[in-house]
Amino acid sequence: MTSQLALFLALLLLVVHPIRNNPAEPEPLSRSTETILGAESGLTPKVASHFAELALRCVAREYPNKPDHVLNSEKDVLSPKALHPAFYGCFDWHSSVHGHWMLIRLLRMFPGLPEAPRIRAVLGSNLTAANVSAEVTYMDQPNRKSFERTYGWAWLLKLAQELSDWNDPQGRQWAENLRPLTRAIAARYMDFLPRQTYPIRTGVHPNTAFGIAFALDYARAVHDRKLEKLLVERAVAYYGDDRDAPESWEPGGEDFFSPALMEADLMRRVLNKSRFERWFRNFMPGMGKGTTTNLLRPAIVSDRSDPKIVHLDGLNLSRAWCMIGIAESLPAGDATRERLKKAAELHSAASLAHIASGNYEGEHWLASFAVYLLSQSSVQAK
Repeated sequence: MTSQLALFLALLLLVVHPIRNNPAEPEPLSRSTETILGAESGLTPKVASHFAELALRCVAREYPNKPDHVLNSEKDVLSPKALHPAFYGCFDWHSSVHGHWMLIRLLRMFPGLPEAPRIRAVLGSNLTAANVSAEVTYMDQPNRKSFERTYGWAWLLKLAQELSDWNDPQGRQWAENLRPLTRAIAARYMDFLPRQTYPIRTGVHPNTAFGIAFALDYARAVHDRKLEKLLVERAVAYYGDDRDAPESWEPGGEDFFSPALMEADLMRRVLNKSRFERWFRNFMPGMGKGTTTNLLRPAIVSDRSDPKIVHLDGLNLSRAWCMIGIAESLPAGDATRERLKKAAELHSAASLAHIASGNYEGEHWLASFAVYLLSQSSVQAK
């Protein structure tokens, strides 16, 4: 057996071994998320510090790891850090990317966090020009055209967006270092979407509406008019004529997105308010009547140690941020608007208390969803 093959088999054992039994797993946090949020309201410095600690415990943690890796030859049998020197932690590439986004978002919102020096140290170590160059080289290899399409792509652009207008010396350097990968991802959107005839209407990673929504936020923030134009065109082509969303089919057992709400959250970005209101009434007529019970009621998470079932905590959080965005796009005093806001509160309460559950299956990624929800809520409240 060659040394490369032996390493590959060892990696497979690490991937399939139950995550919570990994001897390298850190001890659970001394204070649960439920305890922290029980005394706080929204994204406060104390809550931000708690979430930052979760990300800091995984962005530099190489194992366990689930690589989405196509081997072109025996030379590609490498460790996660060798393959992805920037984004090797947090169990998988996309979780590492949005873990980095979350740390930057928290650092921007709360510069005085006690964790700030550690955040800057780990970002400085991971987001080097050489590491990012290696990430681009990886993506440019044969048979990797669909790597992280489009979930990881979307979060990478969200990370780039977060860095794009940050007036911070280190932040500006990290943005510059990340630029080659940012350009590579934007180019992949430009190449792929004109060839994608049908949208992917799933509740997990390939969801097209989510991939377009975050990319559109990035394109508008950095004034990439060519990318913005394509994203809007494809959104209208995919979803502009949709009616009567099958909300009774939701949720799926491993969803962390609502296909219906994620689509509506995209279209409120694409259409002006009057057009969106008309579109939404046709797309989800039951929402105006209060009959869309499957979407208004939080999902039940029966086992937070199961890596697929715990997705439903993410579903509750992403549903909540979609509901908030959709509600703000509807007229003031509208019954649907108030119904969505109330449902968002229920969904948030159902899962925010369980971000730090003691199980790495959820802890390696859920805090990012929580921070996106809470920081978006803060913006909407202003």
